[in-house]
Amino acid sequence: MNQLVISGIGFYAPEQVIDNDELVNSYNTFVQEHNALNNGRKYEESSTDFIVKASGIHRRHVIDREGILDPKRLHPRIRTRSNDEPSVQVDLALPAAQMALKNAGLNPEDIDCLILGAATLQRAYPSISIETQKYLGTKGFALDTNAACASAPFAMATAAGLLAQNVAKRALVINAEICTGHLNFRERDGHFIFGDASSAVVLEDKETMKVPHGFDVLGFKLATQFSNNIRNNFGFLNPHEYPLRDAQDILFQQQGRKVFREVVPYVSELILQHLEEKQLTPQMIKRFWLHQANKSMNDYIFEKVIGRKPQAIEAPLVLDEYGNTSGPGSIIALCKYHQDLSPGDLGVLCAFGAGYTAGSVILRKT
Repeated sequence: MNQLVISGIGFYAPEQVIDNDELVNSYNTFVQEHNALNNGRKYEESSTDFIVKASGIHRRHVIDREGILDPKRLHPRIRTRSNDEPSVQVDLALPAAQMALKNAGLNPEDIDCLILGAATLQRAYPSISIETQKYLGTKGFALDTNAACASAPFAMATAAGLLAQNVAKRALVINAEICTGHLNFRERDGHFIFGDASSAVVLEDKETMKVPHGFDVLGFKLATQFSNNIRNNFGFLNPHEYPLRDAQDILFQQQGRKVFREVVPYVSELILQHLEEKQLTPQMIKRFWLHQANKSMNDYIFEKVIGRKPQAIEAPLVLDEYGNTSGPGSIIALCKYHQDLSPGDLGVLCAFGAGYTAGSVILRKT
């Protein structure tokens, strides 16, 4: 392979939106009704100010607004589909994939490797990626991967390895996340975190690139370290466990303060090591597209890497509009904030999440 490039980028978010005021009103209605009737646990009310201070999130795009905002339900309402209909996750994946292909000047049949990376895979089998391949019309093969919120760099690195070994010629990496499906909307410290979205990138040899501009991929660095501080115990064995798990135990759980304290140095060091291995200094990096989970976390990571607080354009945020979308977050930031870069400008895409998983990708604008 001559030089691996990203030749096309795309993303998609559902049209339905919930802002903080609406979410808080629904949650607080539940809290008031529960506390009035229940002598057990008393829930604390939420507020828009609390959400913005804790995360920087102002609104999120969701696959079902009505079910989430129903105080007696507080989770999405998704119609059961037949096996002959496309899955919900496929519907989410297709628009981002089509946008990335269009931006790369390609058709679906030009792709012979499709990887769908997601923390929230709708089912175990048949693979969501193979179903996406069917409805999108790509050739070759497809596979699912899961590296939690770092699924984008991990899936991209997997695709890069397959291309380097001539297993495929062009790869489409999709991250499609139905995050609201595993969020506990009855938990004050986390009910605001997630939104639903998808992203996609095309990876290929620079010699085959059909568009004038893209990104040279200068290298990947991946790391994992086991932690229970972010966990979801949902799985196919749940019905067979005894005693059965509480319903809250099979949803998203996070010890936020521990995550913040441990992930910031973990990710900062990963980026610094990656830059050093590539004989680059942090000051040479024009743009950091970081995982979109928490504004303060991203600010601290940037400060540890660069030595000062970021200007908004240096580490752009999209979580204020989309919330934490898991895998797509850093790619959405890349898609929305790269047009001002000049050929030769360097950027770092870095995502991190449960596991802990963390992945860094160094890019150069062509």
